[in-house]
Amino acid sequence: MVKLVHETEAVEKADRELPLFSLLPNLITVGAICAGLTAIRFAFQESYVAAVYLILLACILDGLDGRIARYMKSESQLGAELDSLADFANFGIAPALVIYAWALQDLKRAGWIAVLFFAVCCVMRLARFNVDNKSELDGNSEFFTGVPAPAGAMLVLLPMFLSFLWPNEVQSYAGLIAIYMGAIGLLLVSRVPTYSFKTTTVRRRRITYILVGFAVLVAMLLTYPWSSLIAIDLAYFGIIIWSYFKHRSNKKAAG
Repeated sequence: MVKLVHETEAVEKADRELPLFSLLPNLITVGAICAGLTAIRFAFQESYVAAVYLILLACILDGLDGRIARYMKSESQLGAELDSLADFANFGIAPALVIYAWALQDLKRAGWIAVLFFAVCCVMRLARFNVDNKSELDGNSEFFTGVPAPAGAMLVLLPMFLSFLWPNEVQSYAGLIAIYMGAIGLLLVSRVPTYSFKTTTVRRRRITYILVGFAVLVAMLLTYPWSSLIAIDLAYFGIIIWSYFKHRSNKKAAG
């Protein structure tokens, strides 16, 4: 009898009505997956600029869905699993296949090995993040362990950003591009501390400067997208180096 009551309650709970607006975070995640998969299609149609723009859109949507879910207090286990799958599709599979279609097809086996290596590194990075997140090892840490998947996707696309500024100058170095892809994959699964920005705070009197700076950044991205993205990638490499020495300094101070 008790079991029947529990089963009835479980069915009622699973079938309860929800506001349609509460599905917005999951809809954004699904939209991000569609953007990432469509980027692959455009790449094999040789529309490389459109493919890269779609991956950038997927990155933006990935940054929105979780924050909107937390703001609306509509977080769910389904949303968390969907977000993790979206991250693998958008940051592990899509960038690797876009680069393969763009520059690595002539390498044949070696090019495909680079794609597989990067994708596997990405899925391992995401799996480790999920485990650490559930055990609250990474929850409020100042540093990530390894480069986050979205940042890895942006870094691995750096050769394409360069080629859009200097056509035919970068694409011919397919071997170096494959090695570079493998190196970014290693950064994803490495133990290198990478600043997370989650604990970053700002004084109230500086908010105006932050907003103005953000407006300038957006204007630069809209006006000079490839130069700006190259600068952002190079700055992020600088942050990785700074994070390593900062983490070492913190450990020495704590020890």
